[in-house]
Amino acid sequence: MRKLPACIIIALAVIIGDGALIAFAIFAFAGPFGILDLGLGQREVLWFDAGLSLLFFIQHSGMVRNSFRRWTARFIPKEYDLAFYAIASGAVLLAVTVCWQETPLLFQVPDGMFRWSLRAVYWLSLLGLVWGILSLRFFDPCGVWPIVERLRGKEQKRMPFAARGAYLWVRHPLYLFMMLAMWSYPTVQTDRLLFNGLWTVWIVVGAFFEERDLVAEFGEAYRQYQRQVPMLIPWRLKAKGQFAVDG
Repeated sequence: MRKLPACIIIALAVIIGDGALIAFAIFAFAGPFGILDLGLGQREVLWFDAGLSLLFFIQHSGMVRNSFRRWTARFIPKEYDLAFYAIASGAVLLAVTVCWQETPLLFQVPDGMFRWSLRAVYWLSLLGLVWGILSLRFFDPCGVWPIVERLRGKEQKRMPFAARGAYLWVRHPLYLFMMLAMWSYPTVQTDRLLFNGLWTVWIVVGAFFEERDLVAEFGEAYRQYQRQVPMLIPWRLKAKGQFAVDG
């Protein structure tokens, strides 16, 4: 592996990947940036925004499919796979947040206890995301660790399945807190309702497909975890102990 191209890919993955996550967090809290006004009618705006969302869903979900990875393996070394995925996902997510079009205001929660409660839900959701990330003990959203390990002359080890912390309450805490952050927005607009609805459905459907892959990878250990820990809604008390199987 050549060091200069590897460092360039790492830098692009971090800048674009992390930049997109920051932009998405701002978008969820404050609404569209208003940078690009295409002058569309309300119906055209909704179709355009739905298309942006669909573009992200196809890219984000399509690139993780094994068939797509087998195809890209002919051109991209496996160490770069996750980094290129982060770059592509970040670029499309940035396009969604920058190009998103607004519709007229329908209703705005007035200043008062309820509005501040919604704002508090958003910040608590961010804390929940941090809690979920810390519970993983290893988090590489930009996919740079395989490249770093290869530069060090090491082979990346298969990550074991382990559930602790936030993952003893629900199996997908990051998805849960992301949805809470999206729905805590106190301004009601048709485009925002479209955004929240489409992205919530995509998250739930994506969680089901992810569960299927996890069962295939970890087998009975994950099935036992499914039986004792809810998927997205923490409707039961925290599971006792820790679920783990060696990788």
